[in-house]
Amino acid sequence: QVQLVESGGGLVQAGGSLRLSCAASGRTFSTYVMGWFRQAPGKEREFVSGIWWASGHTYYADSVKGRFTISRDNAKNTVYLQMNSLKPEDTAVYYCGAHPRNSYALMDERGYDTWGNGTLVTVSS
Repeated sequence: QVQLVESGGGLVQAGGSLRLSCAASGRTFSTYVMGWFRQAPGKEREFVSGIWWASGHTYYADSVKGRFTISRDNAKNTVYLQMNSLKPEDTAVYYCGAHPRNSYALMDERGYDTWGNGTLVTVSS
């Protein structure tokens, strides 16, 4: 069974940090790009960051550049999102997804074939 399981969300004050984890299982994701998306209340899901599992090449949305860092641990089959200098506008449910490098852009959620259930991040002001 292919699964992505997110963890690490919670409540944090503005300026604080959190590290999200996405544990992958059930298939080899070495040819995939792993992405983090988020969805705030009343808004559409948006791309946050992505990483090529094989090469480690990374991508970031402009809104999180310089504050968030994506990484992966091949041995643990886990992708991380380190979030620093958090702002209230970062409040959202954060989802991990797997993109099989199809014709959809990495920032387009339609290209992802597997999703986790999400983890809630709440940043208080």
